[in-house]
Amino acid sequence: MNIKKFAVIGHPIGHTMSPFIHNRLFELSGINAEYGVIDIAPENLKEEFNKTLCHLDGFNITIPHKQNIIPLIDEIDEKAKMYGSVNTVAVNNGITKGYTTDPDGFLKALEAAQITIDGRVVILGCGGVARTMAYEVVLKGVPLLFAIRKEDEQIAKALCKEITDTIKTAKLSYCLIEELEGDIDLLVNATPLGMYPKIDVQPVSDSVISKCKAVFDAIYNPLETVLIKKALANGSKAVGGMSMLVWQAVVAHEKWDNSTYDVKDIEKICIDASKELENK
Repeated sequence: MNIKKFAVIGHPIGHTMSPFIHNRLFELSGINAEYGVIDIAPENLKEEFNKTLCHLDGFNITIPHKQNIIPLIDEIDEKAKMYGSVNTVAVNNGITKGYTTDPDGFLKALEAAQITIDGRVVILGCGGVARTMAYEVVLKGVPLLFAIRKEDEQIAKALCKEITDTIKTAKLSYCLIEELEGDIDLLVNATPLGMYPKIDVQPVSDSVISKCKAVFDAIYNPLETVLIKKALANGSKAVGGMSMLVWQAVVAHEKWDNSTYDVKDIEKICIDASKELENK
């Protein structure tokens, strides 16, 4: 039986959870595959693409290659084109096609947790992670508020302009995190506050958390941040970033081989991946 070959590329890349997650997904789908790690310095990307990557069955891309890979591939999916970023490439009969699976990973993580994007949605932060989620919110026609630090005001302004230039119907605004008040239907943490090793930190006050109907925290280490724990204790729906990390990998497999997975199996991988991360 032929063994299909896949990999993740980046630089540096020693910390990646991709082999653990993708190998588990291949096991579930019954596909005979190997999944490796390839560290490629930026100046070597084109050479390695021609020598190695285009001969694989597919590969994932992480920092710093998500934009630089685009000129090298044959085709690019519409969503990846909109984001200007590719993190997954499928290779079929020598033709390479690029996708971005992060946005769908976010949506599937929410869906699995039975969280809907509607009502009053607030995203904490305005960096790259926030950008991905913001596009998905406004694409659903839902108004969005960024809650930011004072020093990030110009970044927030630029991001709001970029999104409204791309999606004319987008309704965006921002405020300072300390000014955040009122009921929130979905609070999304796109900041690193609460990430290992500073796991006792929370990005907003207990008062804000108590008024949230649902919470998504993009942090995946630890599996449950203080923000998630407090939201759950309040009876709110809440899910963390490990779910998004695994679901975006699921979307990659959908592009590679049309595999489908059970929600319960994905939940188990999230828990096991978190334990693997702790061991590392």
